Amino acid sequence: MPYLIDGHNLIPRVRGLNLQQLDDEQALIARLETFFQSQRKQAVVYFDQAQPGGSPDLKRAFLKVHFVRPPAIADTAILQHLRRLKGEARNWVVVSSDNEVRRGAEHLGARVLSSEEFAVLLNVKREKSKKRIEPSGDDIDFWLKQFQKPS
Repeated sequence: MPYLIDGHNLIPRVRGLNLQQLDDEQALIARLETFFQSQRKQAVVYFDQAQPGGSPDLKRAFLKVHFVRPPAIADTAILQHLRRLKGEARNWVVVSSDNEVRRGAEHLGARVLSSEEFAVLLNVKREKSKKRIEPSGDDIDFWLKQFQKPS
């Protein structure tokens, strides 16, 4: 299932990110890109307005990014996206803890996941990717024997 994400709603719930950071959007985009690439799922993230001089839209392999221009806001853009999908909205997951967005998404048939719930998934995936599994001595001996040239 593809995801629609309320970016600024998610940032303060992700470990190591906060809305006061100058690069908070870029940091979240990097994490989302890694996460969705590993999951092989598509996602679209919406932010309320870009940094001055920043690009309004970005497209990556598994992630599309939209910076909504004022006076519009990301909440409205997410719901408009779902309306354009019509019956296909039921195949999407909306990530937001904003009650209005959640109610609207459910009304349009989408599944809803709170930003807190999604942040847990994002943080767990990041922790797992940081852990490096070292081979045991027995594993090394086994593979050395497998690849030794016969005498």
